[in-house]
Amino acid sequence: MHHITLRVNGHHHELTVEARRTLADMLRHDLGYTGTHLGCEHGICGACTVILDGQPARACLVFGVQADGAEVRTVEGLANGDQLSDLQQAFSDHHALQCGFCTPGFLMLIEAYLAEAGRDRTLSAEQARGLVASNLCRCTGYQGIVEAVLATAQARQGQDATDTRDAGDAT
Repeated sequence: MHHITLRVNGHHHELTVEARRTLADMLRHDLGYTGTHLGCEHGICGACTVILDGQPARACLVFGVQADGAEVRTVEGLANGDQLSDLQQAFSDHHALQCGFCTPGFLMLIEAYLAEAGRDRTLSAEQARGLVASNLCRCTGYQGIVEAVLATAQARQGQDATDTRDAGDAT
């Protein structure tokens, strides 16, 4: 057993965990952040993606003890109370979700990318498709997700986020 401290969505946590417990299990079962979903538990599907010290990470592949002293952001940390984040709203506006199981992982992957890219970077449809290709979805066909990524990137750059016609076919 190891005593660790970390910040999750801005909240300080101290807990004792087994060395073999994954960050995903720790977040879900020990801390109650159930938005982090477990799909494949092999790091392939991306449903468990969180932001770990500013970088997207597959929480099923990280041991909880590795997050000692880290800053973790989960999907629960995107919204501001009842107010959806701009990215969450774009997913809704562009029908980028269906069953919703994979959605938290996509949101965290995209949020980390857009935060790193900064406001002065233009995101192409090809780049958006490449980004979302690292996570798996069985419901949406990815087109709505690509449109949501582009709309959010454009809005964050202060551009007109209503024109995503260049998104093309993401399949």
